[in-house]
Amino acid sequence: MTAGRNPNLDAILTATPKEAWQVIFDKLWETFSAPVTAQHAEREVTARERMIGEMELLLSGSAWELWRDFETSVPHTAQSLIEFWNKIPSGKAVLILDALSLREAPWLLQEAQRRGYQVHQSGARGSEIPSDTISFAKALGFGQRSSFENSGAGSAHYLTGARTESMNAAWDYCLDWIASAPDIALWHHWPDERIHQLADPGDGFQKLCREAAQQLTSDPFWQMVERMATGRRLVITSDHGYAASGMFADVGDKEQVAWLKTNFGSSRFAHGPSTARHWVPPISLCLQSTHGTNQFALGRRKWRSAGGYPTLAHGGLSLLEVAVPFIELSR
Repeated sequence: MTAGRNPNLDAILTATPKEAWQVIFDKLWETFSAPVTAQHAEREVTARERMIGEMELLLSGSAWELWRDFETSVPHTAQSLIEFWNKIPSGKAVLILDALSLREAPWLLQEAQRRGYQVHQSGARGSEIPSDTISFAKALGFGQRSSFENSGAGSAHYLTGARTESMNAAWDYCLDWIASAPDIALWHHWPDERIHQLADPGDGFQKLCREAAQQLTSDPFWQMVERMATGRRLVITSDHGYAASGMFADVGDKEQVAWLKTNFGSSRFAHGPSTARHWVPPISLCLQSTHGTNQFALGRRKWRSAGGYPTLAHGGLSLLEVAVPFIELSR
């Protein structure tokens, strides 16, 4: 092997698609699940983003075709939740934190250990494609996130017998909802709501890093977790991650910029088939998934757009948009 060559990149280039994605997800979990110190959260999380830069570059360059195999090669969150739900006869709970990414996994793992929880499994899972809320809800048999509200979907979903709720309330307010039902699923809108609030050009990513550290180590959050885990096995996971798109490189080619603005605006994906011109390597991909045929911005790139490109976004094809934590624990 050439001196200085990254063995993970060699493995990705020479493996089958399924093996390559396994290498990628193992490396993501190894990188982002390691402990973080609260006083240096922004710096350490930013350093981790840079550590996976070579893999991101590979997946938007010479190995871009691996994205065509993503849906069939990666264990997905929705399927893992359904398997968990069917495995536990009774006494189970699911906490979906909307848009929680791998960056936030250390806080959950560290606090779970500190507060005396047993972690039964932990790792990275893949989002649906597109990596948006509706696709995930449909994969669980719900029409949309709002179908979780007040068990609004009835029995027409795959979390059979669950009492479900969707809310954007303070953690301690959620305690009132967690009653004695043996099987429950809560879809909370944090941090997705904050991601959209902090997406304007500026220091939104840094603010979100600080807020995540504060929220996920707070007593009110863990009081809610304790209530959910009392008498139940609990999974904490997410529907999709997010991109720190403010740190992405600007597309320099004027023709490519014009095409990206026309097809995506300031978004990371667009519904429907692509009419793209084909640059090599591509700047976008049209993929067919169980959720239809859609087009996606590929890799860590951004472009000038009206009002400024958002500094936090999701829906495109970069690793931290499509990989999320999956943590099963109990008291």
